[in-house]
Amino acid sequence: MHTDPRAPRCAPARLVGATCLVGLLAGLPIPGSLVADEGRIIIGTASPAGVYHVTGRTLCRLLESPCTAQTSDGSAANLQAIRQGEVTIALAQSDLQHYAVSGIEGFSDAGPDDSLRSLFSVHGEPFTLVVRRDSGIREFDDLRQRAVNVGNPGSGQRGTMMTLLEAKGWTLDDFSLANDLPADQQSLELCHGNVDAMVYTVGHPNASIEQAIRLCDAAIIDVGGEAVDRLVEETPYFTRATIPASIYTPDQPAVETFGVRATLVASAATDPEIIHTIVTAVFDDLDHFKSYHPAYGELTVESMITEGLSAPLHEGALRYYRERGWIEADDATEEETSDERDDEHEETAESAAPDEPDDMNEDT
Repeated sequence: MHTDPRAPRCAPARLVGATCLVGLLAGLPIPGSLVADEGRIIIGTASPAGVYHVTGRTLCRLLESPCTAQTSDGSAANLQAIRQGEVTIALAQSDLQHYAVSGIEGFSDAGPDDSLRSLFSVHGEPFTLVVRRDSGIREFDDLRQRAVNVGNPGSGQRGTMMTLLEAKGWTLDDFSLANDLPADQQSLELCHGNVDAMVYTVGHPNASIEQAIRLCDAAIIDVGGEAVDRLVEETPYFTRATIPASIYTPDQPAVETFGVRATLVASAATDPEIIHTIVTAVFDDLDHFKSYHPAYGELTVESMITEGLSAPLHEGALRYYRERGWIEADDATEEETSDERDDEHEETAESAAPDEPDDMNEDT
């Protein structure tokens, strides 16, 4: 679908009635066979219910190149797809990006991904605990021996949950049921009474959480304590986070928790011109990009090019940031000089990088 650049921009708004979000979430999953089409930019996202998919579709709308926002199992699956060359770029939580670069946690068997590169970070993603009001759950510790949806394997929400459980000395066996439904199914599971709580690491407002609150009067509660304090103090990718008051209902209080950042990543082998084009589309009119979802409202250039990025900046992104004067040569996160990179790219581009798109006017 081609997007008319003259179409009205969507202003940031609360989730209810946000027609821009409805349009962005309307895309259906695209068959994985499209990855083989090297003229098309493939963006790994996550569940259709989350902000990752909105972000992928937003990027496609900003690009003139053929582009697909492809659903996936989430951050871990996206990072694996980047390593295997199955997608052009992908979204991943900042904590899982760090794990992939370091070859730790769920990436210990695969080892460090030395080819992983950052483009920029996007919105903050608070770790969100949603509970049935009749469950009696008032804090995280009340989840012991309760039924909880922890997220599907490969998702960032499950990865963050497992990290928090480890910090607390818990395992999944501490729950009476550890359900593994994806984000787009968990709110109905909560409302049907099959689980007492669900967790989601996501930007706000979010359609899945809004659905749980609207359909079964669910509540969002604080997540804190000694384990959270340690995670925030000891890791570079976790920060304290606040879910603003009244974002879902007029009487919803502000919720204190912790969280990560959504980041956009690619392989070092990805053509720098493609990456430069993507970064240019976002930062040449950042206000336009920010208008697509309320979660982007607080984004700044400084935060996007510095926070949550464990992997070195991709050559194409770094070139753009230098052109804008945002990063000096001495401040670059990669060691090679531009000349060395150009020489290397000339030698390897034919075999390692995707072909330039031929059709420059379709957004799917």
